[in-house]
Amino acid sequence: MPDPADIDSFDDLRGAFDQGLPIDPHRRWMWLALEEARMAAEEDEVPVGAIVVAAGRVVASAHNQREQLADPTAHAEMIALTQAAAALGSWRLEGCTLYVTLEPCPMCAGAILQARVPTVVWGAADPKAGAVASLYRLFEDQRLNHRVTHVGGIMADECGRILSDFFRGKRG
Repeated sequence: MPDPADIDSFDDLRGAFDQGLPIDPHRRWMWLALEEARMAAEEDEVPVGAIVVAAGRVVASAHNQREQLADPTAHAEMIALTQAAAALGSWRLEGCTLYVTLEPCPMCAGAILQARVPTVVWGAADPKAGAVASLYRLFEDQRLNHRVTHVGGIMADECGRILSDFFRGKRG
């Protein structure tokens, strides 16, 4: 029986799940967000993926679509929040957790705050635009009327690698 820490692919995750192995829920959901990021890369979009989980099930999943939609706001998080609100019938996503492969930018962090998402789990840090821990700490700003609990660095290597590979391919 493989060690759950040795899960290196979505197929490994599915196999471990089928075998009843204990799987860290953050890793489980982040793998699904990474699948979305892979879809973005296949569509020549910056590979960022996001999912929204409510009551133990995925209610939204999305990836960046800025190029396809010619929309500067079409970040994975923005699309996933919109899908989740539609699926749940409310803009208040109070019982949800957002999983995203890259630390949210200021726009996405603002939308997360507005949607009242209580928890965000993110993968790779974004030293150039991160608004959760890297450049700004919007989720902890006492001047705002809502706080967001956040956990960063979940599968950071995998989340960072897909971005690095994508941009390396663009430069190469």
